[in-house]
Amino acid sequence: MKRIIYMVFMNLFHAPVWLLKIACMARPGDNHTMQQRYDYIAEMTRRIIKRGRVTIKVTGVEHIPEKDGFMLFPNHQGLFDVLALFSTCPKALSVVIKKEASGWILVKQVLGATGSLAMDRKDMKDQVRIIGEVTRLVKEGRNFVIFAEGHRSRKGNEILDFKSGTFKSAVKAGCPIVPVALINSFRPFDMSSLKQEYVEVHYMEPIMPDQYMGMKTSEIAHLVHDRIQEEINKNVAEKPLTM
Repeated sequence: MKRIIYMVFMNLFHAPVWLLKIACMARPGDNHTMQQRYDYIAEMTRRIIKRGRVTIKVTGVEHIPEKDGFMLFPNHQGLFDVLALFSTCPKALSVVIKKEASGWILVKQVLGATGSLAMDRKDMKDQVRIIGEVTRLVKEGRNFVIFAEGHRSRKGNEILDFKSGTFKSAVKAGCPIVPVALINSFRPFDMSSLKQEYVEVHYMEPIMPDQYMGMKTSEIAHLVHDRIQEEINKNVAEKPLTM
């Protein structure tokens, strides 16, 4: 919370301009392309992160598919995760987030500008609706981020089990699945400190449709989960993340 307040203070002069610009982009009939809206938000995000005393190391950007119509499946460590992804992924992303967060100031405008979706995790009908909507949009060439754990892990760099249902959209759309390993993404907002923090984002080789077709979604969930945890373990073991 301390760093969030610090970030707000450090960007107080620019925030009204950003909010107004993004709100305009979120309006129906806006003539910016999805990529243009995303690029603006990504640049804003990078400035916020830098001024918030956080450094991000990214690897594997070359694994992100060149052709739109893919899905990212990162582990979920906290509120900073989306900032880490937006600041490092060059391709326009939409996100599926919990309904409770969709009304927050700036979050609401970013959701609108990026064509992101809010899901009521307590409503099974709404979950089915979101699965169908994501499937349709990915087939049309949109790229989505889904946090397969369902909610954030509170075990640091140890990830929770992945929910098999979160992979239904990818299977139905027949799109590339890109595992993403987030390391120490919980620290910027969970640590009660303003010292420099270091976060790592590792984009891993995509799992293509011909590799997972015929597999159950539960099997895909285990496959993606284990690849991400192995990537996290490898990088944590190689070096201390305090840098």
